[in-house]
Amino acid sequence: MAEDMAASFKIAGRAIGAGNPSYIVAELSGNHNQSLALATRIVEAACQAGVDAIKLQTYTADTLTIDCDNKWFRVKGTNREWQGQTLYQLYEKAYTPWPWHPKLQRIAAKYGVALFSSAFDESAVDFLEGLRVPAYKVASFEIVDLELLRRIGATRKPVILSRGMASLEEVRLAIRTLSAAGARDIAVLHCVSSYPARPEEMNLSTIPALRRKLGRVVGLSDHTLGSEVAIAGVALGASIIEKHVTLSRRMGGVDAAFSLEPAELRQMVRAIRTAESAIGSPQFQAEGRQLSNRVFRRSLFVVKDVARGELFTPTNLRVIRPGFGLAPQALPLILGRRASRPIKRGTPLAPGHVEGRHKAIRLQPGLRREGRRPPHGDTSP
Repeated sequence: MAEDMAASFKIAGRAIGAGNPSYIVAELSGNHNQSLALATRIVEAACQAGVDAIKLQTYTADTLTIDCDNKWFRVKGTNREWQGQTLYQLYEKAYTPWPWHPKLQRIAAKYGVALFSSAFDESAVDFLEGLRVPAYKVASFEIVDLELLRRIGATRKPVILSRGMASLEEVRLAIRTLSAAGARDIAVLHCVSSYPARPEEMNLSTIPALRRKLGRVVGLSDHTLGSEVAIAGVALGASIIEKHVTLSRRMGGVDAAFSLEPAELRQMVRAIRTAESAIGSPQFQAEGRQLSNRVFRRSLFVVKDVARGELFTPTNLRVIRPGFGLAPQALPLILGRRASRPIKRGTPLAPGHVEGRHKAIRLQPGLRREGRRPPHGDTSP
């Protein structure tokens, strides 16, 4: 059963949730290769591509692990860019220097784009609070760190939680922990902790399932190559899309292999907005530009001159295009009845053309207007 929550919430004034455009987050990660100039260019390019937010990662090698090279701390069986290093070595390459945060925040603000971060320990939360970030991200591997969740929840700011490998019970425990600490607005992102992830691993049907089970705003943190999976996620109800970005995969970087370049990011943003426009809302009646094409539907037309008092028969009355006459459903009611006046060939049949008009016949023109039902309860298209 879904837990009580707000159906939507805001980050820096931007509404997020059902009925709102997807909130697109560009993840910088460590693709800056320890160059502030490169980090600046990536942030600017992402903002120009039309994203809603920039996300950083706030940690140091020492806040995540220890400098140890025994077998437990060696990276293997994952991204080739990471293999063979110790965790400490990897995080020293990947971390974003904390003095860069306010500089990158100012650049994003220049474009009207929010900037927040994944905090990886309590000192990172304290630092980010000094920057007055509008929200927090909890990385998928940190979802089990309840002390960190309590510190983030205590800020009472919106939290975006990546589930990664977490079970449903672990996700629920994380939500309860955040909520008990003070967080009210919590979104959950479906995420596959594989770098890069393969489309066949994604199981995107988890997105609507999470929404039903948790009653929360849901989204997708996408580590696949390309943008197709992200667009499919939007079609399945993802209200937040997070995607890694880089200036150029050829430049390398810890996450470059599964990151989008600026032109690809721009194309993804456009494609998501097009998909959202196409998804729209349930509609069972013609509207908009379709209405002008209703004339191509079939209707009842006199196809042979008919004299006053003459019987309507299959010879002089047919169901043909265009759609200006009575609806085809009226044909059984009219055949065998008499014409109330002379009718020329090519005339659309109207109720006034039939002697002793039956109530059901009078209703037939309503079938060409929205909201009326055909006779006998037939509502088929």
